Amino acid sequence: MVELLTALLFGGVAWKFGASAPRLIVPGVCFVSLLVVATFVDLEHMIIPDEVSWGGVVAGILLTVFIPELHGGGARLESVGKALLGAFAGYATLWSVVEGGRLFFGKNRFAFDSPAEAVWTRSGDSAELVVDGEALDWSGLFPRGTESVEMDFIEGHLDGTPLLKSPAVWGFESLKVDGRTLDLNRVDRVVCRLRALVLPREVMGYGDVKLLAAIGAFTGWKAVFFTVMMASSAGALFGLAALLVGRREWSAKIPFGPYLAFGALLWLAAGEHLWRAYLLFLGIGATL
Repeated sequence: MVELLTALLFGGVAWKFGASAPRLIVPGVCFVSLLVVATFVDLEHMIIPDEVSWGGVVAGILLTVFIPELHGGGARLESVGKALLGAFAGYATLWSVVEGGRLFFGKNRFAFDSPAEAVWTRSGDSAELVVDGEALDWSGLFPRGTESVEMDFIEGHLDGTPLLKSPAVWGFESLKVDGRTLDLNRVDRVVCRLRALVLPREVMGYGDVKLLAAIGAFTGWKAVFFTVMMASSAGALFGLAALLVGRREWSAKIPFGPYLAFGALLWLAAGEHLWRAYLLFLGIGATL
């Protein structure tokens, strides 16, 4: 199915640019390929590889050097400047969302009416935290590596040795408790009975930020804002549809990367026309 979709998208690129701008077929095919890879890797693994995102930024800029028509033609240096501006706009737009979300919504706080058991165990190079019977992937709690997990416990044991003081502050490879900083690579098991727990929370992954930078490098700053608007609208509509059919969990299983890819493909197909129509609808003209 992925190969069929890719073939159809390649055909769409050829149909779009074959007669009017055949030099844009190669960058168009490269761009579509990046979006396909990002979409299906993100759907399966909830990540967007840097080879796709940062690689897309580099590819978009380099292709503009050789094919200035990618950003409207004109002087080569001017077109490269537009590619750089698009990449910057894409990164900065979602970076502000990520950092703002982290500032205001960056922690999940839980208080337990009766003490809940938390068990941290290490197995080789991986670890797992189980709180009140719910397993949490340890590495998934530290996407940047600088986050912290906070526990307020009434009693605890570290490899069978009692822990005397609360609270405990966990890093990805460290535990601060009892006035000490312990190396978790030398710990096998920690058991606590919790009164409260604070977990880090990300509103969006940095893979989405970098993917939008790649989209901007290929399509420019106008496409960045169009893509975000279309991606957000598509995500909201899908979430509403899932809620109406009683499948709210469906929307939680789809990351934002595929929605960004959808918005970028919509721009590639008819974005300039939709952009002008939207500006005219707002009554501010179509000069931007």
